[in-house]
Amino acid sequence: MKRVIELLKENDLLRVIDDEVDIDLEIAHIAYVEVKKDDSKALLFTNVVSKRLNKKFDIPVLMNVFGSFKATELIFGKKPQDVAEFIEELLHLKPPTGFAKKIEMFAKLFELRKVFPKRSSKRGECQEITYKENEVNLFDLPILKTWPEDGGAFITMGQVYTQSLDGTKQNLGMYRLQVYDKNRLGMHWQIHKDSAHFFHEYKKADQKMPVSIAIGGDPLYIWCGQAPMPNGMFELLLYGLIKEENPLLVKSLTNPIYIPKDVDIVIEGWVDPKKLEIEGPFGDHTGYYTLKEPYPVMDVSCITHKKEPVYQATVVGKPPLEDKYMGWATERIFLPLLKTTAPDLIDYKMPENGVFHNLILAKMNVMYPGHAKQFMHAFWGVGQMSFVKHAIFVGNDAPELENYDELSDYILDRISVENIIISEGVCDALDHSSPTYAYGGKLGVDCTNDSVNFPQKNIISDKELFEKVSKISKDITEIKQYKTYTKTPIAILKIKKTKPVYEFYKELEAIKEHTKLLVFVDDEKNSIDNPYMLIWRVANNIDAKRDIYLIEEFIGINATNKNKLDGYDREWPGDTDCDKDIIKNLIDKKLIDADKIFLEKFQI
Repeated sequence: MKRVIELLKENDLLRVIDDEVDIDLEIAHIAYVEVKKDDSKALLFTNVVSKRLNKKFDIPVLMNVFGSFKATELIFGKKPQDVAEFIEELLHLKPPTGFAKKIEMFAKLFELRKVFPKRSSKRGECQEITYKENEVNLFDLPILKTWPEDGGAFITMGQVYTQSLDGTKQNLGMYRLQVYDKNRLGMHWQIHKDSAHFFHEYKKADQKMPVSIAIGGDPLYIWCGQAPMPNGMFELLLYGLIKEENPLLVKSLTNPIYIPKDVDIVIEGWVDPKKLEIEGPFGDHTGYYTLKEPYPVMDVSCITHKKEPVYQATVVGKPPLEDKYMGWATERIFLPLLKTTAPDLIDYKMPENGVFHNLILAKMNVMYPGHAKQFMHAFWGVGQMSFVKHAIFVGNDAPELENYDELSDYILDRISVENIIISEGVCDALDHSSPTYAYGGKLGVDCTNDSVNFPQKNIISDKELFEKVSKISKDITEIKQYKTYTKTPIAILKIKKTKPVYEFYKELEAIKEHTKLLVFVDDEKNSIDNPYMLIWRVANNIDAKRDIYLIEEFIGINATNKNKLDGYDREWPGDTDCDKDIIKNLIDKKLIDADKIFLEKFQI
């Protein structure tokens, strides 16, 4: 970790903050604003306090270590694309034909010996200072409270190490961990994760489950923890592949779990499968709070750390954030593995304001009619891709997927109702818009064909269109049109929802000569002049089976917050909004540099 801090300093990618800052909201709010800047830097807080606990910490806090493309490449030690090319080369190895080729292949395979973790019988640097049993106190660590409505303080960049009941499989995951008291943590592993599968093994056997949580060390460990590895494969194999050196592990002191020897802090313990406790709420990477749910509890048996540890944390919420850059590396590196299941895939992109699993853009070689529709079902059946809610497929003649402006023109010229698939399947456990937990609607759009042969709409100004709809409904408060020169012009409508949105949509058939795609958003908390955040809102708020309306070539999307008017019976969560007074105070102290325009741009 100290090596990475020096590397960030040398590259002008670190800002050191020596001012006194609080673990409750202040540190997270500073990091949240910083990472949204074009020139964002990692932040090292050296003067950390807690007014709530009446405590000053001697452990510094590091945030936003993956705060830019350049910082991410520095942590990897290479470009993610280079890793992807090496993986692709391995996947396509063929039997060598001559002596020189045999030597070349042997050299490649010999290098793979560095992939596998090595276990040591000695103690690691992470175990220089030890606290056991009654000495254990989680409140001695600068664990942050990120959002005003969070259920407490949460570890947000913990490396959660677990193993199967028989000890033959290891897993590294990245899950949030709520601090209940001085020696208990809430374990938010979701139903689809390896740790949850292990948990059920221990539950069936009526045995306690060992868990060790590492914080700090090489930041690449935490990236490996969120990587979508196949079930049963230990994520630290990725570390060895990327770093070209064996991960060195040491045994925890009070359970059988092995952790990297050079992490900064280790929290060891046991989970009793018979005990569950309410966890949350927590402002999560969707930009919404996830609600209270029962989850397993870890009883902490030991805390160890280096003599001079650094506490690493992240902040999740509305985009863009640190996960933008971590997700970028994941996209590039896992493309070759995805191609093994979908060989005609050229490239894919999961935009951060589409909340990753909520929106995927994919470019493919189309070989036969219906190929894209077949592809969609393949995507929805592959590992963590099964969580994707909305998939848009384009042909090999489409613009680059990162060129959103040109790409959206291409897509909008190819949308027709017959090329839209609405299905259903598993969703991320954090998804709040589906009618049932972790299961809901899926949307697939096939834009691989030629431009649709529809007549251009009779486009009128925003003012004229608003005058027309005002005569139909007084509950529509504002309208803005986008991409009116395409075959699918868009109209964003802000509404005061006094009735089911489908009724608004039906009434507005009268304006279908002027527009093709209506997107309904709530009157409150939305700016129709901010397409970046509108996409974030739409991707979060829709369940395709309930919220996509199709009458001929007149399409509606209900992206409002749902309630009983929509037949929605679950509790709808709130946005992750920063505390206004704390933001103002941090601006006054010059710890945040942001004006009103910036705060509104990202709905901070």
